[in-house]
Amino acid sequence: MRALQYTEFGAPPEIVDVPTPVPGAGQVLLRVTAAGVCHSDLHIMSTPASEYHYGPLPLTLGHEAVGTVVARGEGADHFPTGTSVLVYGPWGCGLCRNCSEGQENYCTHPSGVNPPGIAVDGAIAEYLLVDHERHLIPLGELDAVQAVALTDAGLTSYHAVKRAVTRLGAGCVAVVIGVGGLGHLAIQIIRALGAALIIAVDIAEDKLQLARNVGADHAVVGDIRAKDVITDLSRGRGADAVFDFVGSPETVTLAGAVAATYAEIAIVGVGHGTLPVGYRRLAFEASARNTFWGSRSELWEVVDLAHSGRLRVEVETYSLDQAPDVYERLSRGEVLGRAVIVPDCV
Repeated sequence: MRALQYTEFGAPPEIVDVPTPVPGAGQVLLRVTAAGVCHSDLHIMSTPASEYHYGPLPLTLGHEAVGTVVARGEGADHFPTGTSVLVYGPWGCGLCRNCSEGQENYCTHPSGVNPPGIAVDGAIAEYLLVDHERHLIPLGELDAVQAVALTDAGLTSYHAVKRAVTRLGAGCVAVVIGVGGLGHLAIQIIRALGAALIIAVDIAEDKLQLARNVGADHAVVGDIRAKDVITDLSRGRGADAVFDFVGSPETVTLAGAVAATYAEIAIVGVGHGTLPVGYRRLAFEASARNTFWGSRSELWEVVDLAHSGRLRVEVETYSLDQAPDVYERLSRGEVLGRAVIVPDCV
């Protein structure tokens, strides 16, 4: 089969021919119908060899996946051949306390979480081997290209927003920093779960327009004036909830600067920014947390939200042959919403 692999430190990914996996006991083989492209992949490929702790090279990229069941190992009999499914990405041990609650994203086993495309071969390929059928959710009537981003961009955003839902009621102010694949979904999730005034922040006009299109009340340019603009829009109160989907030193600083008393701050982006917490470093009683993906039960909730029509994913579609170029566009900030690889697309 053909796959997009990261083969050498510092080199761009390339399309290669590799053997098609054969499912073992409990495993499921999917023919990939859609695979998402994520900034996390760029983070992996920019990590120096001395600090690299992801899957061994060569590594097939892609941790967002929708596919069709084509083969099953012994004991994997829940999903009949031909079933279209979404793949829950953060694969844990399945046995620790967190995994028993469906929080495999926070698995405590010494080997940690082993997602496809990060720790093991992923979905930007013609086929994907899934370690256990508990990591599959029926696609139902959802469109595969639209739905694939729900498995990470949707789930990660939903997990971050749901934890702050008490700060999203009427009269509250929510700030979303970074209107990319995750941010534009977070705006819709905030709108679905709460009644807060939503202020989106980005440096690109097309992404600010996307924010307006999906439900943001205000779209603010992320420059040196952003803090003052947000303060004015919140009538001097600041934000009750801040979701930073960039995580750079600049955006994290902004997140802390606009947080109000009792604010919830979620730093989701992997931009290496840090937020000091201490006396008068943040507003009193403000809480800052970092997040990673979401639970299996939360993915079911995201899928239900999509079935209700309350989530619309902005997507750009590409063939497998175009996948290497997509990462170049992503690194230049040229992708609007989520880039999706469709292996069968010509």
